[in-house]
Amino acid sequence: MIRALLCDDHALIRRGIRDTLLDAGDIEIVGEVADYPSLREWLREGQADVLVLDVNLPGRSGLDVLHVLKDQGATLRSLVVSMYPEEQYAIRCLRAGAYGYVCKGGDPAELVAAVRMVAQGRKYVTPQIAQMLVENLTAPAVEQAHQKLSDRELQTLVLIASGRRLSDIAEELMLSPKTVSVYRARVLEKLGLGNNSELTVYAIRNGLVEG
Repeated sequence: MIRALLCDDHALIRRGIRDTLLDAGDIEIVGEVADYPSLREWLREGQADVLVLDVNLPGRSGLDVLHVLKDQGATLRSLVVSMYPEEQYAIRCLRAGAYGYVCKGGDPAELVAAVRMVAQGRKYVTPQIAQMLVENLTAPAVEQAHQKLSDRELQTLVLIASGRRLSDIAEELMLSPKTVSVYRARVLEKLGLGNNSELTVYAIRNGLVEG
């Protein structure tokens, strides 16, 4: 039996994932948490084979969690399940230590297959991610400007382009408005943009948010 731990701050999303995995018959849900502090506390006592992890968590993002687990040498294998399109976060997550990446709202059978493969210690990538990886290997010199952003800078970019106010972003990421403003300034500088409108246009053109 595969032991899965769910980490998502939306209870309804967790319920949907839980029901999907339980229906598989060979997967049990051993725990559910909503953020990194709760995950850290759970891992002190509990054990799981696969962590089903959302990218967009309050405070420390899923990417932050992946980096922490990797630095700690954790044996827990992570499968990222995200609302963001693959081209936005998939490769970043894999580089940070994730064993796979699937999109929310996709085929439930894909989620089950991904959990089973990750539990075996194998990487799960969709055909689209596989193509992205091949392109990165064969054309390493071709790099979009936003790929040079840090994980937190990219997260700030996406949230601003999605219409969030800086105060809302600060609350969601559990940061001060001043810190978010610093991230925004870095994003504008690195992308050569002048304001939020240009930032939003850039994000839409590059498929980081829906137009």
